[in-house]
Amino acid sequence: MTENAQQQPPAPSTDLPTQYAPAEVEGKLYERWVDRGYFAADAKSDKPAYTIVIPPPNVTGSLHLGHAFQHTLMDALTRRKRMQGYESLWLPGMDHAGIATQNKVEQQLADEGKSRHDLGREEFVERVWQWKEEYGGKILGQMRRLGDGVDWDRERFTMDEGLSKAVLTIFKKLYDDELIYRAERIINWCPRCLTAISDIEVEYQEDAGELVSIRYGEGEDSLVVATTRAETMLGDTAVAVHPDDERYRHLLGKQIKLPLTDRTIPVVADEHVDPEFGTGAVKVTPAHDPNDFAIGQRHDLPAMTIMDEHGIITVHGPFLGLDRYEARSAVVGALKEQGRIVAEKRPYMHSVGHCSRCKTTVEPRLSMQWWVKVGPLAKAAGDAVRDGRVKIHPEEMSKRYFDWVDNMHDWCISRQLWWGHRIPIWYGPDGEVVCVGPDEEPPTGEGWVQDSDVLDTWFSSGLWPFSTLGWPEQTPDLAKFYPTDVLLTGHDIIFFWVARMMMFGLYAMDGEAPFHTIALTGLVRDEFGKKMSKSNPNAVDPLVWMDRYGSDAVRFTLARGANPGADVPIGEDWVQGSRNFANKIWNATRFALMNGATVEGPLPDPSRMSSTDRWILSRLNKVVAEVDAYYDDYQFAKLSDSLFHFAWDEVFDWYVELSKTTFQAGGEAAEVSKRVLGEVLDVTLKLLHPVVPFVTETLWTTLTGGESVVIAEWPQDSGFRDADAEREIESLQSVITEVRRFRADQGLQPGQRVPARLTLDGTPFAPHEAAIRQLLRLQPEGDGFTATATLPVAGAEVALDLSGTIDVAAERKRLAKDLAAAEKEKAQANAKLGNEAFLSKAPDHVVDKIRTRLTKAEEDIARIQAQLERLPQA
Repeated sequence: MTENAQQQPPAPSTDLPTQYAPAEVEGKLYERWVDRGYFAADAKSDKPAYTIVIPPPNVTGSLHLGHAFQHTLMDALTRRKRMQGYESLWLPGMDHAGIATQNKVEQQLADEGKSRHDLGREEFVERVWQWKEEYGGKILGQMRRLGDGVDWDRERFTMDEGLSKAVLTIFKKLYDDELIYRAERIINWCPRCLTAISDIEVEYQEDAGELVSIRYGEGEDSLVVATTRAETMLGDTAVAVHPDDERYRHLLGKQIKLPLTDRTIPVVADEHVDPEFGTGAVKVTPAHDPNDFAIGQRHDLPAMTIMDEHGIITVHGPFLGLDRYEARSAVVGALKEQGRIVAEKRPYMHSVGHCSRCKTTVEPRLSMQWWVKVGPLAKAAGDAVRDGRVKIHPEEMSKRYFDWVDNMHDWCISRQLWWGHRIPIWYGPDGEVVCVGPDEEPPTGEGWVQDSDVLDTWFSSGLWPFSTLGWPEQTPDLAKFYPTDVLLTGHDIIFFWVARMMMFGLYAMDGEAPFHTIALTGLVRDEFGKKMSKSNPNAVDPLVWMDRYGSDAVRFTLARGANPGADVPIGEDWVQGSRNFANKIWNATRFALMNGATVEGPLPDPSRMSSTDRWILSRLNKVVAEVDAYYDDYQFAKLSDSLFHFAWDEVFDWYVELSKTTFQAGGEAAEVSKRVLGEVLDVTLKLLHPVVPFVTETLWTTLTGGESVVIAEWPQDSGFRDADAEREIESLQSVITEVRRFRADQGLQPGQRVPARLTLDGTPFAPHEAAIRQLLRLQPEGDGFTATATLPVAGAEVALDLSGTIDVAAERKRLAKDLAAAEKEKAQANAKLGNEAFLSKAPDHVVDKIRTRLTKAEEDIARIQAQLERLPQA
């Protein structure tokens, strides 16, 4: 254990309000921390560095429970490291969020009766910047509400000048190394946003569609294919079957008639086809399906694009100009007229991709796009984890990481948007293609134009761990704070963000990974384990809970649910419980201050301490060691639970209560206990501070007179242990707990006093008779004492005189009635479980429920019988 950092602190104040009011202190405290520079990191410091870069929230976003969850954990890590003497940097910033931000401004223009095309590209981009300055970044203020200890002086934005230079630099480097190329491939296309979108921007849901089976060809030279997208048959260029499927061997290599068109298409053999699924024959539309595109590549099939970027059919007279859904109905109708529909299934539930921004059904589309050749980059990302340079926590999540990086497809990085980093490629009048780096002048002259696309948002956010520190310049920040220590993020973006940062970091930083540890969390869910969604009534605005219960209560609830990699259920009742915990800390510290608890001077020698003092210090040191071990293993739930039970159960409910008799008696023992209580609260508040910063700051500065717990020294385990004192207090606790249980069973009120005779000779807790009597409301036996109930517990004997306190006859009658009901329940459960006919027919969950009822009935019987035996004779 360490002494307080200030050897002679100012006299602590005892002036604490009777109740803790979070709203009155949180905002003022946070601004005080920022104004004093507690969160600012110094690249010139000799302290060891500890760095976390915040996963940049979208500029359009607002704080949701997922943010609050991860921010709480990152804040706890950085606050602890700062207290441990590290130069602790938690770097904040925002992502420009290409599609989401462009949609916001386009919606604003639509309200004015305009589109971006009315403004033109340059004016539209300027309008987006204006929107960003006026409306963007709301989440940054909300992060302050939560208590995020970030270095605001280092705040970055993925389109600020420095990060834009980093984007151009790495694009040029990848292009020159032939790791960026342009090609026509199948991509996810949003007909509403009019851009390619990444896999993470596609949300899949079960939609009710139709499955139609269509006969292609004539007579023996015919086969049946099934599809949910009948309109795409207009772009079919083959039918594929498995090469070993005997049913279609006679058709291989032949041309068959494609209905509704004047074309014939070949039947090809491809091992991709599953002969057991459906008819074993599949239509091949290379321009509108990724699997079909791969088949087309293998068999050198033409790829016919049949719809434009809006999803409008562009081929075949009768359907020309129809929307894709109108065309689907029209095509099915035309096929029916020709007798080509063999079967229909409607509704047919199947998984359909939707744009996460506008919910439009995504259309697979053949398109000319820019790509990153990920092969060598992904291999490096996999090797860094395999050889131990980067550790994934929990380790079992490594498999998901390897499944992704070992099988990664080339990455489509171009987006057909105006807001974002424009691709630095210029095309010349004679087919020239020039990539322009950040310090190079673009080619000029007639006919030279820049590529109109922008880069995928994940391209710039993939550079985040080093671009935010000044790369490509070799800055002091980069030298001090790269690589970062831990990336803490949800397991849901391991594929899309984590892997990209690994690839880019290793590539740009000469094989040095961007972080030492990837700590993966689960997702926040409601108290019943259901996913929270804005479209569901279970979605919660954390700011509402922060208003009601305080930021500390929300933070502590989230941290208590944070088991590595596991989803986190949360309900308002649990936040209320955390608010009660904050109030408990407040009231206990207020009691301690009123009774003279102090941190002044060294701890007294253990020989001057009572066994109660030695017990709590022994337990305190164990908890310090336990909390450190949990932090190092990212076990936030366990460390929070450990602190909760130590603070509430052991410090507040036991040590404080046991110390009351000592304080009342006064003398040297009271002075020693005041110093011990001060030490215990000092250390406990420090341990709690990273998770619940506001209430601990208020209480710690009041208790110690120190400047701020934010910059206080983190507690260390002094090694002090006292097994004898721990056993003594544990046996004392067992006596008090047992008698309390008996009193409750007899219906005695908690404050009701009962005459008692205590026989404690020979027990380790014999010196604690005064505390036992006070905690159990036991009066001295006095004249006329009659032992109507005797409890042998832990080697002691507690004799109670219950005459005059309870109506023994009435209590026996009540218990007898409860016993009869429990015995009846037991008999009914046994009868059902002994009935073979019932057991053979009843579902498992019904049988399990009856077994549970039997167990509870048996427990109730044992409990009631014990209560009856302890009652005095009437």
